[in-house]
Amino acid sequence: MLVAIDTSTDTTSLALHDGFRLRVEHTWEAPRRHTVELLPRLATAFDQLRISADDLNGVVVTRGPGSFTGLRVGMAIGKGLALARGIPIVGIPTLDVVAYAQDRDTRPLCAVLKAGRGRICAAIYNWIDEEWISTEGPYLTTWSALVEGTDTATRFCGEIDKNGLETLRSLGKLAELVPGAARLRRAGYLAELGWQRLNRDDVDDPATLAPIYLQYPV
Repeated sequence: MLVAIDTSTDTTSLALHDGFRLRVEHTWEAPRRHTVELLPRLATAFDQLRISADDLNGVVVTRGPGSFTGLRVGMAIGKGLALARGIPIVGIPTLDVVAYAQDRDTRPLCAVLKAGRGRICAAIYNWIDEEWISTEGPYLTTWSALVEGTDTATRFCGEIDKNGLETLRSLGKLAELVPGAARLRRAGYLAELGWQRLNRDDVDDPATLAPIYLQYPV
């Protein structure tokens, strides 16, 4: 059983996946409450399946970008589970989870998440060899700057608020929003990415696994 933990932003998600199917998934908004809400939700997930942390075979966490505090919470809990039970841990870039959930398309895919103070984190993906591959970013930007730099038909997914929606509308037919449910970052997809890494024996060292934090270029 693999546990997947995503605390990159206010949108928080955890999942239990047995390598064949998703068994439990909880996704909710926890602004500045990751510390007090994540472990009780995880305990509830264990209870639902009548298992314990001793039944885990691996851990996967989002590495960021994301909020400083949120990423530290998820990383600390994930590393604690891995080290205490001697099981492997895998770190996945946060925006890869959003892109993974999208259907194949010939157009570029722009995945975004909120970064606070009017900023967003963005990464561009292209469909290459039957998967979404990051070809640009992640980087810090604003909605207006993102729109100004978009000159080809692009699909947008991730954390798109009302300001983002209004700004993207200025692109007209150049911008397409994926459906709302598909924009939600879910730990079930994170778990599937984690299993892919585990099956390749591509795991991280808990001692060196670190969050991805972004800063504006100087």
